[in-house]
Amino acid sequence: MKKVGKIVAVALAASLLAGCGSGTKTDSSTFRFASELDIMGMDSSVIDDGMSFTAIHAITEGLMGNDKDGKTEKAVAKDYKVSDDRKTYTFTLRDDAKWSNGDDVTADDFVYAWKRIIKNAGNYAYMLGSEGANVKNADALIEKGTQATDKELDTLGVKATDKKTFVVELEAPVPYFLDLMTFPCYYPINQKFAEKAGKKYATTPDNTLSNGAFVMSKWTKGKSAEFTKNDKYYNKDAVKIKTLHMDLGMKPQSASASFDSKKVDYATISSDLVDKYKGKDVYQSFNEGYLWYLEPNHVNKDLANANIRKALSYAINRKSLCTDVLKDGSKEAEGFIPAELSQSPDGKDFRKVAGSFTSYDVKKAQEAFDQGLKELGKKEITLELLYGSDESPADKVAEYIQTNFSKIKGLKIDMKTTTKQDRINNRMKNGKFDLALTRWGPDYADPTTYLNLMSTGNANNYGKYENKTYNSLMKQIQTETNVDKRYDLMVKAEKTAMDEMANIPVFEKGGSALQVTNVSGLVHKPVGVPYTFTYVEVK
Repeated sequence: MKKVGKIVAVALAASLLAGCGSGTKTDSSTFRFASELDIMGMDSSVIDDGMSFTAIHAITEGLMGNDKDGKTEKAVAKDYKVSDDRKTYTFTLRDDAKWSNGDDVTADDFVYAWKRIIKNAGNYAYMLGSEGANVKNADALIEKGTQATDKELDTLGVKATDKKTFVVELEAPVPYFLDLMTFPCYYPINQKFAEKAGKKYATTPDNTLSNGAFVMSKWTKGKSAEFTKNDKYYNKDAVKIKTLHMDLGMKPQSASASFDSKKVDYATISSDLVDKYKGKDVYQSFNEGYLWYLEPNHVNKDLANANIRKALSYAINRKSLCTDVLKDGSKEAEGFIPAELSQSPDGKDFRKVAGSFTSYDVKKAQEAFDQGLKELGKKEITLELLYGSDESPADKVAEYIQTNFSKIKGLKIDMKTTTKQDRINNRMKNGKFDLALTRWGPDYADPTTYLNLMSTGNANNYGKYENKTYNSLMKQIQTETNVDKRYDLMVKAEKTAMDEMANIPVFEKGGSALQVTNVSGLVHKPVGVPYTFTYVEVK
């Protein structure tokens, strides 16, 4: 397996002159970043959304981090050793790693944080178990969740042998373990600070602590957040800007207008703005990394029918969606594992090895649907399509899919619009949906970051897909040490799920953004935390 640094990692650096308005800025101390999304929280043991990950990453570093090219490098860990059986990692922490309140960053901070996410039953707690880092005893503790006692949590395979030595024991080797350590669910938390703050921890700047490049200084939810350079950061010389400002919940149309009027320095834009800026020197396009898909609720008897799900997949004209509607470099999804995520041991892209499971065929769609109706003993069905109105381009995609589905006789689609937060936290988590338009960004560069989503018991398997063969394959993947056999098992697992369209892949998201031309060093990756601001510089 190649490391994440050799997977697509895009350093978004500006270069030429502007097309609309001025493409340069004169304030070299501040970088203004516009996001359509809000920061949902700053507690790494609770949150599970990309924008919160980005904000937490701006103020916190884990054992491993990202260099200027997005490659994995040592961060809080100044060194590490791996046992011969690759099941024990011993990290030695930097002597100069400090929290912004002056406390040393210690091995106990990692022990506390890793136990805390299990105790909080955070959505990303599973990443400590066999579907992620495979830490010893993590699965059993995750199953207990909030009911796990402190004594039981002490059996987790992590320990601080001294102030600066952190040891992790695994159930089985994990080939991408070090890359995982860059992700927020593995970040340290200062126990004394967190427990003193109590329920207020990470809810305001005063109750948030930093060991990274910046310190959170202001935060108005739904509007903006501001971060200032952390003088106690061990790598502070690499940080060239004094202030990082984020405008939150800003629609692409407003963000582009703010960019043109020099109020922001970086803004992602939606597909309807691409034609306006494409070819301009401030315009950039990149692989955003997200797979957008339809998640069926398998508890719904109609959607539990494989032929109904196959019909829905056949009915979607993915190519037209990408070229005629999105127009931002998005590509039609051929399976549940996006292209350019990882390579096989012999250097082939997973998508090329596994082949394609999607095609547009209205005739086959109707045939599969009619067969499904016959099996259900029905003449027609009605399904609700759930999507977030604040998740660009969900509205356009949902409307397009509805148009596609209207070609299937006997199918009625009711559109259900809500917010992203309500879609996930209220409706999907509680099974209150039929079909949900959702997305997933890879947490690490391995197919299991997607395959895990369809495992029985996975916290993000909101549709409750269950297949014994699939679950068996996933368990084998978790313990297989032969890289060739492991890859074959992952190919088989995806095929098992896609042959019955457990989830319905729609498109791989391309991204478009505007960035002032005399700014460099903003790192954007399609894998893991989307943005790294540490190296941003105004020339």
